[in-house]
Amino acid sequence: MADTKREIERKYEATDDTRLPDLTRAAGVDRTVHHGLTELDAVYYDTADLRLAADALTLRRRTGGADEGWHLKFPVATGIRDEIHEPLADTLPPSLAALLRSRVRHAEIAPVVRLLSARDVHHLTAADGALLAEVSIDRVRAERLAGEGTGTTAVWTEIEVELADDGDPAILDAVEKRLRKAGIRPARSASKLARALAETAPGHRGKRPEPDGPRTAGDHVLAYVREQIRAIVDLDPAVRRDLPDSVHRMRVATRRLRSTFKTHRRLLDREATDPLGAELKWLAAELGLDRDQEVLDERLGSRIEALPAALTLGPVRGRLRAWSAARRTGSRRRIIDVLDGKRYLDLLDALDALSADPPLRPAAGRAPGKALPRAVLKDYERLATRVGHALGQPPGPERDAALHEARKAAKRARYAGEAARPALGKPAKRFTRRVKAVQTVLGDHQDSVVAREALRMLAIQSHAAGETAFTWGLLYGQEEAAAEARERELPEVWARASAPGLRADLKR
Repeated sequence: MADTKREIERKYEATDDTRLPDLTRAAGVDRTVHHGLTELDAVYYDTADLRLAADALTLRRRTGGADEGWHLKFPVATGIRDEIHEPLADTLPPSLAALLRSRVRHAEIAPVVRLLSARDVHHLTAADGALLAEVSIDRVRAERLAGEGTGTTAVWTEIEVELADDGDPAILDAVEKRLRKAGIRPARSASKLARALAETAPGHRGKRPEPDGPRTAGDHVLAYVREQIRAIVDLDPAVRRDLPDSVHRMRVATRRLRSTFKTHRRLLDREATDPLGAELKWLAAELGLDRDQEVLDERLGSRIEALPAALTLGPVRGRLRAWSAARRTGSRRRIIDVLDGKRYLDLLDALDALSADPPLRPAAGRAPGKALPRAVLKDYERLATRVGHALGQPPGPERDAALHEARKAAKRARYAGEAARPALGKPAKRFTRRVKAVQTVLGDHQDSVVAREALRMLAIQSHAAGETAFTWGLLYGQEEAAAEARERELPEVWARASAPGLRADLKR
């Protein structure tokens, strides 16, 4: 069973002659306890084209030290990584291989760098003996095992300061202050692996030229497309780890991507994007099997918890749990099966191929100030038509269905505004914000429609079981009132989104 911990650390440049200053003068530190020298032998793995390193992931098999074994680290923020640990084994554990699948796919993972480190460890403790941080001086020897520079070595010394589990990050600031006063500066490389790859690569001191920023309309759309492809790949391991909101965020990325293909058919060839759009629709549906039920459960559960006890008649909580369990599909296992399946991996390969060789049409070469507003406003007009149609319907199922169609159009217009924002600036930002407000009202209305149908079914089941349906009817009335409130709110919110000046700004 893999163990996961949040690693918060800072690295500093050092030499063999560097000595630690008196760190008991750092605020909060009472004692420094020397724990001696440890020999560490770590082999780092990657694909031949270094896909993991490109995304700042590190995979290693390390012997020596208290936590020898396999370690996979995902970046969270600067100086913060999630480290997943599996016991020492000769081959890569399947659990870690699964977390790398969206990046590695069919490529082989093999050793690329070996690091031999002599680690001199010091513990910083508080007055009550609690561990605050671990400071180590590492003398490192790196050897390139594969690719260009195979056999090349590099040596250096560095200092690591790692925060104790559940420690206060302020201690890192206090320690850094003492290190800086002693002339010790932060390291230029984010990790040992990054430094090893740089210093063992031929001509590593040369600086790579910065890529040109987007210029044409096609450039801007492709930047947004690639951002969503990157989100899907990055969120894959988060979904596998069952991290909060990861399924929802991955589903949103698939929707943004599919919507962008539809919005920009003048720029991207439909023969290439339509089949991908169909596969993205499939993936979003698979990801949403239990997500929609989860949202519904939270909505109904919060409604029940808000009721006075005198109005909660019968086993409503138990009835809701049983009803929800019967509707769930076991999607946790199903989602993993989807992410491990050939269809999904083929989709990732196809998205990469599109990114590498985009199917641009001639209009993609136009200036963004002309092509992008036209696409955004076309989606806006589609939204306006649907909102007008919905508002013209009498209350009832037809209006509910029309408002749902307007909601989908609002999402598409919002995503179009998001994609155009880097090129069009503040006008696109304002447009996106106001369309999002429309989407929010319509979304809450649709959630109420779904909730009312669920409450009707729960009332039927309760009645059939000889239970009172009073509470379900009460909640149905609350949802009905909520939907009516959203319908009354919509004209005002839509008026702000449909202001002529807002659309005119996009054309400038």
